[in-house]
Amino acid sequence: MNKAELVTAMAHTSELTKKEAQLALTSLQKVITKSLSEGDQVQISGFGTFALSYYPARTGRNPQTGEAIEIEGANKAVFKPAKALKDSL
Repeated sequence: MNKAELVTAMAHTSELTKKEAQLALTSLQKVITKSLSEGDQVQISGFGTFALSYYPARTGRNPQTGEAIEIEGANKAVFKPAKALKDSL
């Protein structure tokens, strides 16, 4: 399911127009992005938690030359599903 299909499904299951559903989804994305960039996590009861996880620097290999390269550490967004979501799947 892509973003357009998600907006259509949101509009179909609620009493929102497609335009309103699009605005709601965009707003949700902005709020989650802002919270994560500030170091906070976003917990949605019954759905799951969006959080940052730090992956430390490590040594990797260039597959073409076999040369060792240093891969920088980075924060990555992770999603941990709630038990209710896991049980419904």
